Amino acid sequence: MKALEEKILSEGKILPGNILKVGSFLNQQIDVEFLMQMGEEAARLFADAGVTRVLTVEASGIAIAVGVAAAMHVPAVFAKKHQTSNLSGDVYRSVVHSYTHNTDYTIVVPCDYIRPGDKVLLADDFLANGQALNGLIDIVGQAGAEVAGALIAIEKGFQGGGDKLREKGIRVESLALIDSMDDTGIVFRR
Repeated sequence: MKALEEKILSEGKILPGNILKVGSFLNQQIDVEFLMQMGEEAARLFADAGVTRVLTVEASGIAIAVGVAAAMHVPAVFAKKHQTSNLSGDVYRSVVHSYTHNTDYTIVVPCDYIRPGDKVLLADDFLANGQALNGLIDIVGQAGAEVAGALIAIEKGFQGGGDKLREKGIRVESLALIDSMDDTGIVFRR
């Protein structure tokens, strides 16, 4: 998505440790109109997938998941990083390692929110090493549902997570795919 690449170049900031900060439009402050454009592109890409739910991990994946779900007219579901007192009943759970925060989380989704037979589109703001998506794939499997694919706003191709998921047969569509980035700039895959 050329418009996303241009927005990354104009508003994104590269931080130490291969961190790309896009908080001005995707994470902390959300450019809602642009988010909806990304959702429309995702709906176009996965129009043939029969998606019944969009699933992400809190917190930064929620915005893109909502934009995608709105465009597809299906519910957006997010996995919480901790089981809280307002989660009652049975839950699916999986352990995920966060690249950004260098910590492990047990993500949980109430069993009521993903059902056997659902076709679940995974959505996230970033794909680096693929740990969050692997946890979501595990949860979808526990539910007896099917992974329809993964929609990623920004994939860091140089970290290999997307390639590993594709090797497993997961359809991964990234709106912007970065081949390399450093203090001299960003190179997008063509």
